[in-house]
Amino acid sequence: MHNQTFGNKGEELAKTFLLQKGYELLEQNWRHKKSEVDLICRKEGIIIFVEVKTRSTDRFGYPEEAVGAKKEEKLAQAAAEYIEQTNHQGEIRFDIISIILGKETEVHHIEDAFFPGL
Repeated sequence: MHNQTFGNKGEELAKTFLLQKGYELLEQNWRHKKSEVDLICRKEGIIIFVEVKTRSTDRFGYPEEAVGAKKEEKLAQAAAEYIEQTNHQGEIRFDIISIILGKETEVHHIEDAFFPGL
């Protein structure tokens, strides 16, 4: 499966997963300069910036391990811009949804995955 198609399938699974958990989808693939936030959701007044990582196997590590300091920094910059544009005054959070599309699909939701200094 092509990487982009594979990633899109993971994002759709993540979106469905969050909607079923009562999250409200605000944005999908929201861009700011060279950064992109896969999903921006709201739950209980908290804006949640979600990075989705999808792999076919965990043979080379878990998908969430691909979110390093540089990616966290880009997400934080995009989040700061989104907060400014929407004038959000409340709490925010950064989550990662790790998906393995192997023989069986595994979805792992990591809340408060990292805490950038905004």
